[in-house]
Amino acid sequence: MSVFRKLLGVFLAALLLGGALKVGGDLKAGPEVQGALKPEAVHREATEEIVDRLDLHYRRLKFDDALSARVLEQYLKDLDPNRLYFTRQDIDDFQVYRDKLDDQLEDGELEAGYTIFNRFQTRLEARLTEILDDIKAGFDDWSFDGDEEVLVDRSEADWAANDAALDQIWRRQLKNAVLSMRLNGTEDEAIQERLTNRYESQLNRVRQNTSEDVFQTYMNALAQSFDPHTNYFTPHNSENFDISMSRSLEGIGAVLQYEDGYTKVVRLVPGGPAAKHGQIKPADRIVAVGQEDGDMINVIGMRLDEVVDMIRGPKGSEVRLEVIPAGSASEHDTRTIAITRNKVVLEEQAAKKEVIKFQHDGDTVKLGVIEIPAFYMDFNAFHRGDPNYTSTTRDVAELLVELRKENVDGLVIDLRNNGGGSLLEVNKLVSLFINRGPTVQVREAGGRVSVENDQYPGMLYAGPMAVLVNRYSASASEIFAGAMQDYGRALIVGDQTYGKGTVQTLLDLNHGKLKMTNAKFYRVSGSSNQNLGIVPDVNMPSLIDKQEVGESSLPNAMPWDEIKPADYQRYQDLVPLLPALRERHDKRIQDNPEFVYVEKLRDLLRQANERHELSLNAEQRQAWQRDFDGKRLAIENRLREYRGEDTIDKMEDLRKLEEQRALDPEANEEPMDEDPYLRETGHILADMMGLLHEQRVADKGTGL
Repeated sequence: MSVFRKLLGVFLAALLLGGALKVGGDLKAGPEVQGALKPEAVHREATEEIVDRLDLHYRRLKFDDALSARVLEQYLKDLDPNRLYFTRQDIDDFQVYRDKLDDQLEDGELEAGYTIFNRFQTRLEARLTEILDDIKAGFDDWSFDGDEEVLVDRSEADWAANDAALDQIWRRQLKNAVLSMRLNGTEDEAIQERLTNRYESQLNRVRQNTSEDVFQTYMNALAQSFDPHTNYFTPHNSENFDISMSRSLEGIGAVLQYEDGYTKVVRLVPGGPAAKHGQIKPADRIVAVGQEDGDMINVIGMRLDEVVDMIRGPKGSEVRLEVIPAGSASEHDTRTIAITRNKVVLEEQAAKKEVIKFQHDGDTVKLGVIEIPAFYMDFNAFHRGDPNYTSTTRDVAELLVELRKENVDGLVIDLRNNGGGSLLEVNKLVSLFINRGPTVQVREAGGRVSVENDQYPGMLYAGPMAVLVNRYSASASEIFAGAMQDYGRALIVGDQTYGKGTVQTLLDLNHGKLKMTNAKFYRVSGSSNQNLGIVPDVNMPSLIDKQEVGESSLPNAMPWDEIKPADYQRYQDLVPLLPALRERHDKRIQDNPEFVYVEKLRDLLRQANERHELSLNAEQRQAWQRDFDGKRLAIENRLREYRGEDTIDKMEDLRKLEEQRALDPEANEEPMDEDPYLRETGHILADMMGLLHEQRVADKGTGL
């Protein structure tokens, strides 16, 4: 931009937001921050260092007007994701910064970030105070028989024109909260207490904001404008930072992220307390945390590191979490769960095997299954030179030898819910199934491409195989599945994977740390795993909502692309077999009650989640809920009848049954030989073996 425009912009910012310009001699001071919270000298120094480091980010984004606008949008979204505090006038005032943030940040100037935050702080405190007054006044004279509706998701709604318009939005928000809890059987006195506790907790937290809090929020808006895996950590947040477990709920074993004011569960660590407990799921949102029998503390809008600190605790102690289940239409449809903290036991992540038998076209098929929950490795033992160090590849190799002795007809590698792990291990695991060759390509920010190779001759297992994946299969899992697909070594079956195909490095700063994306994974075929993930050869029905889970659901996610293929040779071309395999698969599952259940329940949940507005009329809401519950029970009972189980008459009974299962998930864990996904994968693999046999016979007959 021109010098004139820069000067004009700064002048307008000072005039519009009450800033001041001070010029003296040959030094021009930056515009003055408006509000109580001010940046410190260390923050200005750290800003310049962060900007310098981000010049080396994989995306190589320029600090220009386009990035300035992007940072502004991200910052406003982080502060007010549901557009409940700022008005249109506030947003219009902030537009003076749209093409100025790049210049300010490069100069270590933080005026815009702090001035905007101080305005937000003022709006938030005032609004929360008003809400608490409304709640304390009670709900006796509130009417729930009109035709009012409340918008479910306000993230893309228009900003309220003024304070009066915001008052109306909040009136409907509170009416929805009260109605939702009344319909769940909560008495008004308890509703009043819960809402008061929630908003008082939030108000107390807001009043404790410091200059450091503002700096972290603003720097993360800058970092995440590059991609969702680039983050800034303050010195407090980076003290015990472990890059392999970043953003994890230490003590319960769950990986999470901050999204739209909420702490959202991304995935569960296999073998961890949360996974074994079974009551918390990916895409659930945590809204409150309590210690043992202590009060629940609201964590909406709280920084991720603060939430982690609250959940962290000694082994054997209990933490209570209030969560909004994934797919809930209202943020007030919550449940509270208690989890006993523990360490994730490596042995519980270990690969395990089983042999299952089933009938296919009149023949008995003997299928070997190896389940790999994570790509693990005991790095300490490895570096000590311990020859018996624990590793995925060593465990799988032993299991493969055992399966060969049992003369299995085919093999399934089960990578469902495997969120990744050691890159070294996944490369070594690929080597068990190919006879030398590249396993994965890594492209650095500067464009240099390096190739990881299998250096070991021969294959430990050369027979027919399939890899079973789902939306929670990520990172290292995608590297393995992609290599097996590219080499033609295995059919990929299941759901489209997560799409995490980037590499991060942790950089020390003079004030905190920066985790920055600096490389990208590519398959040997040249296709990126990023964003797209691994597309299965044969798809399975799934309840997982791709709009909620996966790289493509994250803001500013880096795109899919491709580079030059590596030098590799396919073992066989399975693509010509896919139409026949898909046709047989579709025919098999169309009347299979297990898969019909998944399809119908997915459609019902999707219809519920697609509602843009909720009625504030109690009778209409009750009628909708009765209809939904009836359909839900009908779907459930069809499956129960097929399984020979008693049917359920009331939705309350189904909820109690699900809660009982969640209390002891291991007791209700489905045996491998009864898992419909594993059994169908076995049928698909048997189809493939039959088609390959027919192809070989035909080739012999033609002398090929």
